[in-house]
Amino acid sequence: MVKKPSALPRSFLSFRRILRRSLSGRPYRRTTSSTARNPAAPPQDKLQDITVVVDVEGWLLRPPLSTFPYFMLVAVEAGSFLRGLLLLLLYPLLLCLCLLGRDLHLKAMVMVSFFGLREKEVIRISKAVLPKFFLGEVAMEGLEAFKKAGTVVAVTAEFPRVMVEGFLKEYLGVRAVVGREVTVVAGRYVGFLENVEAGMERVGALLEKMDEMRSKRDGAVGLLGAGSRMHHVFSRCCKETYALSEADKKSWWQPLPRDKYPKQLVFHDGRLAFRPTFFAAVAMYIYLPWGIFLAVFRSVAFGLLPYRVSIPLAALTGMRSRLVASPSPNATKKNQAGGRLYVCNHRTLLDPITVAAGLNKPVTAVTYSVSRVSELIAPIHTARLTRDRNEDRRRMEALLARGDLVVCPEGTTCREPYLLRFSPLFAELTNEVTPVALETRVDVFYGTSTKPAAKWLDPFYFMMNSRPEYRVEFLEPVVTAPAEGEVGGHGHSIQAANRVQSVLGEALGFELTGLTRKDKYMMLAGNEGVVKGDAKK
Repeated sequence: MVKKPSALPRSFLSFRRILRRSLSGRPYRRTTSSTARNPAAPPQDKLQDITVVVDVEGWLLRPPLSTFPYFMLVAVEAGSFLRGLLLLLLYPLLLCLCLLGRDLHLKAMVMVSFFGLREKEVIRISKAVLPKFFLGEVAMEGLEAFKKAGTVVAVTAEFPRVMVEGFLKEYLGVRAVVGREVTVVAGRYVGFLENVEAGMERVGALLEKMDEMRSKRDGAVGLLGAGSRMHHVFSRCCKETYALSEADKKSWWQPLPRDKYPKQLVFHDGRLAFRPTFFAAVAMYIYLPWGIFLAVFRSVAFGLLPYRVSIPLAALTGMRSRLVASPSPNATKKNQAGGRLYVCNHRTLLDPITVAAGLNKPVTAVTYSVSRVSELIAPIHTARLTRDRNEDRRRMEALLARGDLVVCPEGTTCREPYLLRFSPLFAELTNEVTPVALETRVDVFYGTSTKPAAKWLDPFYFMMNSRPEYRVEFLEPVVTAPAEGEVGGHGHSIQAANRVQSVLGEALGFELTGLTRKDKYMMLAGNEGVVKGDAKK
């Protein structure tokens, strides 16, 4: 092996393509190439309108692949931090089970992570939490290999089917997912993982069923890792099989860039903001008591002390607030009707508090489904809306007449660099608004959640981070009143809201979308994001 410069891939080891025809019983045919970028994969045109069977671990995900972070995510997000701690403490023992067999190790991981969890919650986690982390492991070359395939069937042996199905179908466009099942009794997981043979038998049955539905029986093409234990299944069920060695995969396979995702990741849920590998999880649990202390200290400081004192105190603990641009003198003057209307994008429940700190004066924030606990501990005045347009407009006009008002017209938080569609109601309240661009950074925990029972903890989770950061930028005022000769009304308010959204998107570098609160909650929680206690919807 010739050592290459550091700027080039670590090796120029060629890929090996293994072609096997199971019906004829012919042996493998090996070909090599040292110049092609992806010689192990068949030409994309060859796979057009063909059924392709993909080995998830051996072909699609980059090495070295560790299953522990994903089981830890299921244990913490679908269960609790106590369950995650139990998995962490038992993991060294579970590793010892590898000596008795890799399958026994996997079954033990499933038992600890799944036992007693509700099936509905695990399915939700697989759609709302795990895709963000799986997308970070997808190999760009592996995905491009079957981009033009007619039908893609994904097969997994290292994960239960429920853990990967949401990610593969929702974000990669896979038609069907075949894997091992976990026993469910009365809607809860018992924790028993079926044998690998039972899961792999479904591959042949599924392909036969798909062939019967096709007018022309062309067979399927298999893509898998050279050392995969599913090799015999692929050889029996697929007309052709292309295999990729682990060494070549490490040398050539690159992570999938975010702009090449088949479907953009706009929404995701969960508390953990990092990949919980074993050592990262150990560090998190060691840090957790200190994080709770920081959250309590910071909350008390912001709740009881003036901003000129609480902000420096929070900075001493690592909490950073960056005021990029102060409001201009014209933006701080009151309207004839009363106070100023500040319109900001929505990152966490602390957005209005951050705006008030930047202004160094009290403001009022309007809310929808905020918990009573959050309202009680808020250092600023909050007012609930009803989701009835006429009533909400009346309330907001009354609040604006008494002082400055902060609104988040997205209606819900978004973690990624996207702006959701702005509700146009704010544009009907005043002739001019002041946009405020907000951006946050966290290192351990996300300060947002879609679970109603846990939303009161959102501000505490944000403050539990070791170095949370808020970036605040007050932009130039935007006129929302109709120009001379223009017709007002609801149509004009929609245009004004879109204009404010564009101004904020340009300042933040965020992409504009037409997605709404309802879209987010339907995708992540399976509901419209409305909880009991709201008034008229």
